[in-house]
Amino acid sequence: MQRICFLLKVRQECLEEYRSRHAAVWPEMLQALTAAGWRNYSLFLRDDGTLVGYLESDDFDAARAAMDATDVNARWQEQMAGFFEDTRGGAPDAAIAPLAEVFHLA
Repeated sequence: MQRICFLLKVRQECLEEYRSRHAAVWPEMLQALTAAGWRNYSLFLRDDGTLVGYLESDDFDAARAAMDATDVNARWQEQMAGFFEDTRGGAPDAAIAPLAEVFHLA
């Protein structure tokens, strides 16, 4: 099992709307994430826009590919794209760069 943690930056003017959207994630998006192998997925947002994401997956590359193959993910990413400061010109989920784990208390 892989533990994945990543950082993104939400635009300051979008914080409340970002929170609101994630209070009501589409049921089909939740189902797609689960089916693709994204487990224990959490997002944490600081007031300065720093977004910390955490998830567990047996194979993160395969889980990402499974989400990339869904229509619901394409629609969700399109709607979320404007919320972020730097996605390197792509969809927000394509900008996920996992952090290196340096400690884990099991």
